[in-house]
Amino acid sequence: MLAPPALAQEPPSARATQALEEIIVTARRRAESLQQVPGTVTALTRATIEAAGVERAEDFIRLTPGVTLINAAEVGDTQVNIRGINGARDAENSFAFIIDGVLYSNPAAFNREFADLRQIEVFKGPQGAIYGRNAAAGAILVTTRKPGNELEAEAKASFANDESYFVQGTVAGPLVENELFFRLSGDYRTTDGFYRNVFQNNRAIVDRFEGYNVHGRLVWEPSEQFSLDTKVRYGEVDASAITFNATFHLPVFAQAFGAPAAFEDVNDHQFVFQPNIVSDNDQTAFELSTKFDYDMDWSTLTGWFLFSDIDNKFIADGTSAAFGFFNNDPVCQQTTADLNAQGVTLPPPQILGSTPVPIIFTPDFSGSFFGPYTPTTCDGIQEQIRDQQDISFELRLSSPDDQALRWMGGFYFLDIDRQVGVSLNRDSGQAPIRGLLQTSGPNRTEALVFDDFDSRIYAVFGQVEYDVLENLEASLALRWDREKRMVSSLVPTDLLSTVIDLNGDGIFNDPLNPGLSDLVNPSGVLPDQERAFKKLQPKVSLSWTPIEEITLYANWGVGFKAGGFNNQGSAATVNIFINNAIAPFTNGGEFPLVAIEDNFRKETSSAFEAGFKSRLWGGRARFEAAAYYVDVDDMQFFEFFVGSFGLLRVVSNIDNVDIYGFEAAGSVQVHDYVSVFGGVNIIDSEIKANANRPDTVGNKSPSTPDYTANVGAQVDYPLNDRFALFARVDGTFIGPTWFHTIQNQQRPTIFQGLFEIAPVTGPGSGGLGIGDFSNTKRESYATLNVRAGIRGDWWS
Repeated sequence: MLAPPALAQEPPSARATQALEEIIVTARRRAESLQQVPGTVTALTRATIEAAGVERAEDFIRLTPGVTLINAAEVGDTQVNIRGINGARDAENSFAFIIDGVLYSNPAAFNREFADLRQIEVFKGPQGAIYGRNAAAGAILVTTRKPGNELEAEAKASFANDESYFVQGTVAGPLVENELFFRLSGDYRTTDGFYRNVFQNNRAIVDRFEGYNVHGRLVWEPSEQFSLDTKVRYGEVDASAITFNATFHLPVFAQAFGAPAAFEDVNDHQFVFQPNIVSDNDQTAFELSTKFDYDMDWSTLTGWFLFSDIDNKFIADGTSAAFGFFNNDPVCQQTTADLNAQGVTLPPPQILGSTPVPIIFTPDFSGSFFGPYTPTTCDGIQEQIRDQQDISFELRLSSPDDQALRWMGGFYFLDIDRQVGVSLNRDSGQAPIRGLLQTSGPNRTEALVFDDFDSRIYAVFGQVEYDVLENLEASLALRWDREKRMVSSLVPTDLLSTVIDLNGDGIFNDPLNPGLSDLVNPSGVLPDQERAFKKLQPKVSLSWTPIEEITLYANWGVGFKAGGFNNQGSAATVNIFINNAIAPFTNGGEFPLVAIEDNFRKETSSAFEAGFKSRLWGGRARFEAAAYYVDVDDMQFFEFFVGSFGLLRVVSNIDNVDIYGFEAAGSVQVHDYVSVFGGVNIIDSEIKANANRPDTVGNKSPSTPDYTANVGAQVDYPLNDRFALFARVDGTFIGPTWFHTIQNQQRPTIFQGLFEIAPVTGPGSGGLGIGDFSNTKRESYATLNVRAGIRGDWWS
């Protein structure tokens, strides 16, 4: 999409310019016209940002064709899909995230309030040669407003339904005229959310949010040749987490028992929230960066340093009632009986009986049929942490822009220390005590994965651009990344669960982590592991301007995401609790077992793109279009497993995925005060090879809509010399989307064995537990955003 004209920056008395503004971008680390960049860039200027009300990532992503976002789990988890390449939860982003020239590597850093925005650029396609690791899908560059000699202050406030409030303020100006400048800003946002907990008297505790940030910035320019830009941010969030429901996909069961909700289309699901645990998601963020530029005439030396420390943790209701994890716990039994006596009901097909024992094991049908997140204590309590501290720096030397041969080269270093843990703790029925690992007490830990992940990254890079002819440019960028990753398990080896029985001997005293069990690990120790991943990432681009109004371009590049480690013990957990349960029902190998390892491979991609850009009608219209092809090897894919072991989050690999796409965008100044704009991205993806699940070959890339599109119009009309009327409408359209590699297919489930041995169903009834996932595709949807108001010289 191309930005509409910059009318929002004009005073009310000014007449709108007839031509669209010239947009200057820095997507290739140099300031250049958007028209000349040999690639697809969605650029949002300050005018567009203000007119569209952009404040957070979801705001500008909905204006960007080919890009979607998922952020329903927790504030520290934001997955962005760019042209079919998705960021895997608990792994890394698939894009580079840059603020004012500084690269932020923590995935949790992206989900924030964006203050003092001047411009946002989304550069699509592999940018690893320029920005390195994890820029396989593209780069998102955010530029904020620098302070200057003019003292300025700005304040913004908004309110909406559901007790939603937002305030933001900024003050900036000189400390020493022409030399030292400052900017201070802060923001606060709170909302009760849109959903209510029906079990807890419709309390607003499902998707509430409260957060604030404080920003400080000092810019020192002692001379025309040197500048030093230092920034600091501190922020806190207190919010809800795991705003999820579950649907059932058991068609045989649904038909046999007359329970259509047991085979429900996800698009028809009515959300009902009734957990007994109030979820709480806490995040603290501290960032300190400094960047310098030194102009030496023949070249410019640029360097930056970043320290980032983001701690994220949450507590929420568990998922274990469905699998009987705590069925022997007296509190679980008592709360089930009490709620049943009180007449509490669960959304169908769930059943709340007088006992937590599955209904198929109670011939008098007094048992229950649970999903996750129930009002009983039988789900347990899930606690999760993801704390990351990283230090990075870069040095870069670049030539002047006003010469035929332009070059750049540099060095990059990053050190990451990350701890990730997931525990399942007992629910005592009282207000829970927080803590990932609790060795005793009412909320003692019964299952745990907990690891320390360290990474050391080194990279060297360079880029050359040459004007072969006055209207023909060729460029070559090259980067080499080496990433060493290490993992150490933090799960105590001497603590035993009172709930887990791995060998079926009836004695519940097995390790908190199945990877420590002597059934699969006689040593009883999860050893430290380390692996190194490296990749050379070239990118070649060619742009030709046959006439001033049209630019043709083509590019090819390589993307790279390092491999890594899951929480140790993940493979043992899946093999013991899932594969052993479904093995008898794989129909002679027709259905594969679940292939999960304690590590995952690096992801690489090769992408081709060709397109054009045009500026027509005396500058009043811009159109562009591009076709692209991406070949992805070992695509990283996130999965979430639950069972009688608790819960597990893992990353696996899809061997090969092909992605074909077409993107087009345009913007037209149809009248002095009216502009229209829009964009569309159409994707055809296909899994070509998947050793983990061979029968998914031919399916679509997960989390990739068939299309994304946006269309809008903007009016900025001066009423007189003091006031102007402004209005903007944006429509966003998201196509059908599969979220898993398993799509229009059936699968054996761990429930089949239970049906076989249950008194109510008996031998030969395993088919009742067959899962069918044909109705898990989200259908297309659209959103509409309308904004209108009046603007004065200094207010709106």
